Amino acid sequence: MKDDDILRYDRMVEGALRGVVRQAIQEVVGEVAEDGRLPGDHHFYITFMTDYPGVKIPDYLRERYPGEMTIVLQYQFYDLGIIEDKNGGRISVTLSFNNVPERLEIPLAAISIFADPSVNFALQFQPLGDDDGPDLDPSEDFDDDDTSNRGGNGGEKTGEVVSLDKFRKKDT
Repeated sequence: MKDDDILRYDRMVEGALRGVVRQAIQEVVGEVAEDGRLPGDHHFYITFMTDYPGVKIPDYLRERYPGEMTIVLQYQFYDLGIIEDKNGGRISVTLSFNNVPERLEIPLAAISIFADPSVNFALQFQPLGDDDGPDLDPSEDFDDDDTSNRGGNGGEKTGEVVSLDKFRKKDT
């Protein structure tokens, strides 16, 4: 083993930053359960790779958003939580698409952008390669260890998928 392979600070930083996403979701779950909405003006934009192993979304959404999709958690979402698993955990949430509730499960490792525009906060993650993340088996059933923290939210607004281009800096 080469000396520069011993301490992979890039992996440590990625893991720590994904921990921020995990903690934000976990802290919000309690707030959502108490008063039915995210605290203050908080809302989350979560962009994730739809073809990442362990991502569970309906086929029609995967076809409509090949490669990448963004969800917004602000008003109408249910059963938000983190499901712990041996692969680093995943976000679970039910959103409404055209008034049809759909359950989504998104491994934290599949997230490419996490943003909370209400406080001008955003994280952009590097894609995890084969040797960068946990050992993932695409054929594995991710439902086995459902030890989640969940809350819910009712509201009149519907879930939406948006482009984050308006939040990205333009090259001048």
